[in-house]
Amino acid sequence: MNFHVLTLFPEMIIQGLAASIIGRAMEKEIISLEAVNIRDYTINKHKKVDDYTYGGGAGMLMQAQPVYDAWKAVAGKIDEKGGKGRETKVIYVTPQGRTFHQAMAKELAGEEDLIFLCGHYEGVDERVLEEIVTDFVSIGDYVLTGGELPAMVMIDAIARMVPGVLGNRDSGETESFSNYLLEYPQYSRPENWMGKKVPEVLLSGDHQKVEEWRLEQSLKKTKELRPELYERWAQENQEYFIRKAKREARRRKKKMKSV
Repeated sequence: MNFHVLTLFPEMIIQGLAASIIGRAMEKEIISLEAVNIRDYTINKHKKVDDYTYGGGAGMLMQAQPVYDAWKAVAGKIDEKGGKGRETKVIYVTPQGRTFHQAMAKELAGEEDLIFLCGHYEGVDERVLEEIVTDFVSIGDYVLTGGELPAMVMIDAIARMVPGVLGNRDSGETESFSNYLLEYPQYSRPENWMGKKVPEVLLSGDHQKVEEWRLEQSLKKTKELRPELYERWAQENQEYFIRKAKREARRRKKKMKSV
């Protein structure tokens, strides 16, 4: 998968994503990352890419011409390598967009190329947004100084969904939000730390009981911290509660017989 970022600060993008899991995935050529400096495409001799807004107002606005030409250069390279005739998604990171979430990350991971446009100052000339942007996406209801950090957040989340990026094939499917539920508590050695012991069920070796416990813990945590996600999961998994009620009924019956 190939990520292309149109930015005024390419070094920020490269340095921010070159480490850890994403960096190793780039070294293995599972994913690629290109940071394109929008200033390289301005026709202004002073490398200026912004100007005052028509109608007045505070701050400067990124001009259409350098943004469009930077996008055109990237789109041309994608076409040359075999993407001609296929629309490449262009994501403009803005608080005005749809809120980014795990399902969106998984969906975007199916693309071969993604282009991110990072705004600055008071934003980008509306005309070029209308011309090239396919998706307006936000990482939350707050304002940052530029689009680089949101772009890196999204690239990290999307890249993890690309086959081969994570060392454990199942990791991306079992983490928080993969099925509306928050992740269950996890423990490592030592077995007893500062008087806190690892739950007995995790030491039992009974994989079925472990899975049941993990699901119960995920449900408990989600219900407490993100009740709206819990409700969505519950609505789509009514059979779980039916099976659970039957199991508990059998256990009560068995317990009564043993008394």
